[in-house]
Amino acid sequence: MELKLHRPIIFFDLETTGINIAKDRIVEISILKIYPNGNKESKTWLVNPEVKIPKESTEIHGITNEKVANEPTFKELAPQVNTMIKDCDLAGFNSNRFDIPLLAEEMLRADVDFDMKNRVAVDVQVIYHKKEQRTLSAAYEFYCDKTLENAHSAEADTLATYEILKAQIEKYEDLENDVKFLNKFSTHSERADFAGFIVFDKEGEEIFTFGKYKGQKVEEVLQKDQGYYSWIQKSDFPLYTKKILTAIKLRALNNKLS
Repeated sequence: MELKLHRPIIFFDLETTGINIAKDRIVEISILKIYPNGNKESKTWLVNPEVKIPKESTEIHGITNEKVANEPTFKELAPQVNTMIKDCDLAGFNSNRFDIPLLAEEMLRADVDFDMKNRVAVDVQVIYHKKEQRTLSAAYEFYCDKTLENAHSAEADTLATYEILKAQIEKYEDLENDVKFLNKFSTHSERADFAGFIVFDKEGEEIFTFGKYKGQKVEEVLQKDQGYYSWIQKSDFPLYTKKILTAIKLRALNNKLS
């Protein structure tokens, strides 16, 4: 079977210098683009992160500093990546919590605007954890009856994730072959930003999930404590979180003036 698509969907995986969304960098990115007619397009890039790759990370994905020394930086690759993913939905394994947030950071650092407006995300790991609760390698063996060779290779992980999603849809009758449905099913909570510092409450309004204003509406906090906005902008928060916060601030200002 093939996915029922109304527009292309991007399956992608990142290998990185670490797991800190705000600080770490991409060292490999693999993209598999699936078109509504079933055609496929794929591309994998090694990336010079412009920082040293920790030994602990190299032990996981096998990518050394020497291996990426002469590779392009993400800023150099960003236009190509952006062209490939433009107007596409996104999918991955643990992508909602890691790959999409980190990709957003790298794109914004490269001065390429990135957001999730008019696109949805499908996290295959969330579907898997809701159904079976195992790892990618175990998921591949469970759903596809195959052994995942070269685990932690971005290309192998990307292809495996694509195959797992198709197998999940075939296995579970309650999973609809529809990207919007899969987006809702694979989302833990409605987040305004990727990192989860700002989420939507039951009324659909943004609230903070951390700090002294945890649980309070963002607009109300920005009105009563204008310094809080400046503190976040100057602190070590993800760029996408800062972008969302600025958008909320501007929206509140426009509402006040109108």
